[in-house]
Amino acid sequence: MKTALLTGVTGQDGSYLTELLLERGYMVHGIVRRSSTFNTNRIDHLCGEEAHPHLTLHYGDLADSIALSRLINTLQPDEVYNLGAQSHVKVSWDQAEYTADVTGVGVLRLLEAIRDVQERTGKGIRFYQASSSEMYGSTAPPQGLATPFHPRSPYACAKVYGFWQTVNHRESYDIFACNGILFNHESPRRGETFVTRKITRAVGRIKMGLQKKLSLGNLEARRDWGHARDYVEAMYLMLQHEVARDYVVATGTAYSVREFAQRAFALVDLDWEEYVEVNPKFFRLAEVEHLLGDPQDTCDTLGWKPQTSFDQLIEEMVETDMEMARRERVLHDAGLSLCLAGVGNE
Repeated sequence: MKTALLTGVTGQDGSYLTELLLERGYMVHGIVRRSSTFNTNRIDHLCGEEAHPHLTLHYGDLADSIALSRLINTLQPDEVYNLGAQSHVKVSWDQAEYTADVTGVGVLRLLEAIRDVQERTGKGIRFYQASSSEMYGSTAPPQGLATPFHPRSPYACAKVYGFWQTVNHRESYDIFACNGILFNHESPRRGETFVTRKITRAVGRIKMGLQKKLSLGNLEARRDWGHARDYVEAMYLMLQHEVARDYVVATGTAYSVREFAQRAFALVDLDWEEYVEVNPKFFRLAEVEHLLGDPQDTCDTLGWKPQTSFDQLIEEMVETDMEMARRERVLHDAGLSLCLAGVGNE
């Protein structure tokens, strides 16, 4: 039985990858940050009352090299997937130093811990680094492995550092280390502050009369959007390949934010233009206008290809958020009924 260690296990990608690895018979260990509230809702079905016997969570942080080193030395996993980061682009301008430390230097901390185990014990640990299409920034599309980086945010700069540190440890210390340059990938588990989920949540709430307007930034920004469930399959395949190298994971098709919103609202028979308003505060300090990946090499090398179309992705997200809005409406109406009845007015 193989053992895998995941950072970012409670995130969108971490939850899907955990499910995939457990299905393939792995022992999975996940690192979670200690906080005053639990943030495991995406994996509660795996670690709740009927916990999966092959999943274990550990407290840790990408900013804590001692804890990371201790954990990797103790577990000596076969594979490490680094999915953890401060991953919100807009937030990275407000927390630039923190983003650089966690998203960038955190990669070095993991690689050094792996190097220490490999040099002391001879144990080969395979490493996956979640790189990002944001590294390309303003470089003209399509973007592939030969495309130069031009990062346009502190987040993207940190990801570039992590990318090259991964390459450096592969070439200098013979560590099996891979970068997966993933273009935008979404799902019903996407955080609600990210634009795609912000749109689909608003669609449900507006349809159910819980929200009146949706404020967005640059409607013309174009992104290559896939499903996170498909993309974690590519991550897994990278570490099963006989050669450590880097990959681009994308669909090869890009759509604008405007098109995403238009199709999402249309699924519930609403005209998006009646509800969407542009707010300058949601524009980036340095815009990234067009990200379009070239995944052909990845498809040829790994035998991977995306399974979910753009329309299928939007439909799945809208259906999930419509159901959430229905439940929210029931609770809203129940609370209103209690207020009208004079209950809880003390």
